[in-house]
Amino acid sequence: MDQVLAAMPRWADPNVLVGFDTADDAGVYKLTPELALVQTVDFFTPIVDDPYTFGAIAAANALSDVYAMGGRPLSALSIVGYPANGDLEDLEQILRGGAEKMHEAGCSVIGGHSVADEEIKFGYAVTGLVHPERVKANSAARAGDALFFTKRLGTGVIGTALKRGMARDEHVAEAVASMLTLNRRALEEMLRFDVHGLTDVTGFGLIGHAREMAVASKVTLEIAVDRVRLLPGALEYARLGAVPGGLKNNREFASCAVETARQLPSELEDLFYDPQTSGGLLFTLPEQDGAALARAFEPAYAIGRVLPRGEQPIKLI
Repeated sequence: MDQVLAAMPRWADPNVLVGFDTADDAGVYKLTPELALVQTVDFFTPIVDDPYTFGAIAAANALSDVYAMGGRPLSALSIVGYPANGDLEDLEQILRGGAEKMHEAGCSVIGGHSVADEEIKFGYAVTGLVHPERVKANSAARAGDALFFTKRLGTGVIGTALKRGMARDEHVAEAVASMLTLNRRALEEMLRFDVHGLTDVTGFGLIGHAREMAVASKVTLEIAVDRVRLLPGALEYARLGAVPGGLKNNREFASCAVETARQLPSELEDLFYDPQTSGGLLFTLPEQDGAALARAFEPAYAIGRVLPRGEQPIKLI
């Protein structure tokens, strides 16, 4: 996709505040000096067995891109691929789960589009609002900042373990609870401070999204491996080989951008490339603000720091 996007024509528009140039989480288009639109789209195949939960997770995941730009979700359009002869009760539960999660976020579902597809797919195109001068981009990290994260890693590995019949119920429940948690509260808390760079961690994993931030900001992100929190069971399932295909793709693409200061167990290193669904917010801010935020909002925790650009965009220590 990087190769394809690089070949796309670009036309200058002064109202486009954020486009696809820096692989940011959503596009931002200025309407007035005080108002800009945030636009994103995200959908995927089922990652849990329960259709209602799948719909709710898909909604939380799509909403996350708006929060990652510092925006407030306003409206959403559903995107549905569903078998022509599929169970309509399951489809109703998928839509209901998504709608109720959108309602929790204060975001109105105003329509959508469906196609007959043998493989189930569901998600949303979400529109939000943000002040043009308060957009939070992945290109704004500054050397000297602290690097913070708001969730634990491992949803991809646990989802794969679930599909293989390996995952324990309590581990699945923890992963589902994490994926169902909106990033709204995290954003509200962090916006009380001087947040610089901001992105969410989803399909490209922690390393992939950190790399995008580092490249866009022309810095190096130093991540302290032992500080990164993992979902219960994630390390165990990675050790047993419950590795999703997306993790392998992420590693193949992004590992060349990583400098590793010490030898890591392969199962631990896997989790840094694990594709997340509805993952946490990754952001940078001055160290003193970070300490105050961590005291005020416990889910936000420091995982490293921002350095001047070194040999590689990412450094694991």
